[in-house]
Amino acid sequence: MKRILFVNVLILFMFAGISYWSEEKQKIAAALVEKEVIQDAGMTPISGSENGKTEEAEKAKEDYIRWVDFGVSKFALTEAYEYDRDTYGTDAHISWIDLLAYAAAYTGGVFNDDRTVCEHMKQLEERVADGEKFERIVKDLEYFSYYQEAYGAVLGGMVGEYEIEVPAQDGRKTWEKRYGLKAFSPIAKGFPYSDYDDFGVSRSYGYKRNHLGHDMLGQIGTPVIAVESGYVEALGWNQYGGWRIGIRSFDKKRYYYYAHLRQGFPYQPDLKEGSVVLAGDVIGYMGHTGYSTTEDVNNIDQTHLHFGLELIFDESQKDGDNEIWVDCYQLVGFLYRNQSEAARNDETKEWRRIYQMKDPDAEAYERTADFSMYP
Repeated sequence: MKRILFVNVLILFMFAGISYWSEEKQKIAAALVEKEVIQDAGMTPISGSENGKTEEAEKAKEDYIRWVDFGVSKFALTEAYEYDRDTYGTDAHISWIDLLAYAAAYTGGVFNDDRTVCEHMKQLEERVADGEKFERIVKDLEYFSYYQEAYGAVLGGMVGEYEIEVPAQDGRKTWEKRYGLKAFSPIAKGFPYSDYDDFGVSRSYGYKRNHLGHDMLGQIGTPVIAVESGYVEALGWNQYGGWRIGIRSFDKKRYYYYAHLRQGFPYQPDLKEGSVVLAGDVIGYMGHTGYSTTEDVNNIDQTHLHFGLELIFDESQKDGDNEIWVDCYQLVGFLYRNQSEAARNDETKEWRRIYQMKDPDAEAYERTADFSMYP
């Protein structure tokens, strides 16, 4: 009897998995439908009437991803990243984005079975190590290109070459060139916080809506860190997020949202819209402001940082009904391995990072904020 029951349960799980993957394929197909239609029809922008536009050319402009379900686990992120880092500069090197996209093409973006995910990534690693060309391996792999672009949008600015200060034996600091993780946890090193996967839960202030971010609960005044280098696109009060900072990545594909910052002293006073910040910089302080049309009001019950990540494949997605926000819970857990150390200035009561960083992605941008505390 128990054996029959076990078999029946197993069959149900198999059908559930098939059903889930079928639904995922439909979503991906819908996300890529514009591209496929345009390519199949051979549409290219050509001159038309007086304005030089045709219906086909206008439609071709809409060739971008409209939906992303980022379900990559902390385990998969760690395994892919460490292989990327350890093989950099060798013939066996594969970027972590490509490893994750390869696994996702087989699992439908599901990363809840570590062994299966590991097997797929290991298979790719071995084939490349044996001399097979990566492009040939993935050429006919269904939906690989979708996952490669989608995951590239999420993770694109987090791994690469950079320089960072490290402590020397004589107590001074020295610069060290590295390849690896150059993104940081949103919370400074040494400051405790708690969290859980709360993406998509219900919110009711103003109107009924889903929670499109990740809440990190901690203490008032906890230094908030820039996850990736970029420029300040939004700064100030929002009735839902309270005091908040919005930072755009230099490639414009990611918008980082830090909300409910501290009452009275929410962020570094030298920041303004257009300021360039580097990954690891202290940008603000945890609080519980928001849920009010009046500025500088604490209407949030629990002190926490609302951390959100929006993907932008086309500027029309930035604000409106077609926004793409991703679940950051697993990503934040992964970023915990790289926390920025900060020190407090007792006179100004500001916290600043201790070890500076040089990010090649920021070299083309002027650093507009006044970081007078830096050596």
